[in-house]
Amino acid sequence: MSINPYFFIMFFLLSLNLTAQVFTFTSNHQDQEIIHKVLMDSDYLIETRYNSDSNVFVGTRGGFYQKKDEGFDVRLEFNSNFAKDSLKRIVLVPRGWKNSSLDKQIHHGKWLMAGRVRPEGEKRRNINGPRKTLKFLLDGHFQWTAFNTESFKFFGSGGGTYSAKNGNYTESIIYFSRDNSKSGAVLPFVYELKGLDWYHKGLNSRGEPMHEIWTKRKN
Repeated sequence: MSINPYFFIMFFLLSLNLTAQVFTFTSNHQDQEIIHKVLMDSDYLIETRYNSDSNVFVGTRGGFYQKKDEGFDVRLEFNSNFAKDSLKRIVLVPRGWKNSSLDKQIHHGKWLMAGRVRPEGEKRRNINGPRKTLKFLLDGHFQWTAFNTESFKFFGSGGGTYSAKNGNYTESIIYFSRDNSKSGAVLPFVYELKGLDWYHKGLNSRGEPMHEIWTKRKN
């Protein structure tokens, strides 16, 4: 009895320990190649699409997932195309995915914007409400996304690769929904970890000073 080798490929992909891995695959739309980047840990997944030639941002969506026989069942927290497709749930099948993980870095995990440091002191924000800014860091890749889990309003996203060592944190931007011209920008920061908080200081993509506080996401 012959057995389809594709079965073993799919079984292998779905059986991987997918903790902190990054994958990419490509598709074509209107004669243009689109890169799909998938960042996923043990329970959360983000899929982002951008043009392979220009790095122009196309779209992003993400949320908590469960592994099913047919693929990954994702209950979305955000969907940049929600106004057009109204999708709150998707199933992704890992067909043609290539592991694109870089060297493991510290800071890996899901972080929520928790506040800013002002001259007068720290100003914290509620991280349990529907309005969130999430930064997802995995194996040398990062993505931040601002969204509302109730209204599904999308406020922006950007991502690329990063390195963190000895108090220095550097982001190299590949895609940025608010300004495609920022692709290729390199942003250096200094950081300090205090418990579950990450203090992040430097200049933002507009060249303005910033001193942010991010905290590890628990749920």
